[in-house]
Amino acid sequence: MNYETRHCTHCATALQAITAPEDGGDKERLRCPACGWTHWNNPTPVLAAIVEIGGKVLLARNAAWPAKMFALITGFMEAGESPRQGIAREVKEETDLDVRSTTLVGVYEFLRMNQVIIAYHVLAEGQVRLSAELADYRLYELADLRCWPAGTGYALADWLRTRGHEPVFFSAEENAERRRGLDLPPKDR
Repeated sequence: MNYETRHCTHCATALQAITAPEDGGDKERLRCPACGWTHWNNPTPVLAAIVEIGGKVLLARNAAWPAKMFALITGFMEAGESPRQGIAREVKEETDLDVRSTTLVGVYEFLRMNQVIIAYHVLAEGQVRLSAELADYRLYELADLRCWPAGTGYALADWLRTRGHEPVFFSAEENAERRRGLDLPPKDR
């Protein structure tokens, strides 16, 4: 098991991998040996936006990513907001664009990061002004978009199909090249 949480959030005791009975049988999880608290390690919901502006799709490059890697606008929900409110906020924060409409594209797994991605197509308007989190952006015609074999790339592919375009994915070699230098946890499978 690969966990980030190391101490009990209730009593600060170091957590241990302890097997205990749960619905469906015994399960090993990080648990507190002092007070019995369990770290469930539930997946984190992540919001993603296929941002359409002026008939083109905006892909952005995070400042920490390799120069060839562009992807959807993504971010985390905040307490008290709906996913639609969250994606409108993220698009505004990261691009300064105003979201005029949102349509759910789908929900996608990203197991390596223990995330569930909720992807939306958003129609936006305004002048793009990137936050410090983003280093660059590109606007693509639908026919020029290339998808990647991960959660947000599958969302883009599904959305392209709804627009009458059969998605084209990066080859394994092309995807490795565009990701070169990106530091992600190793695949579990």
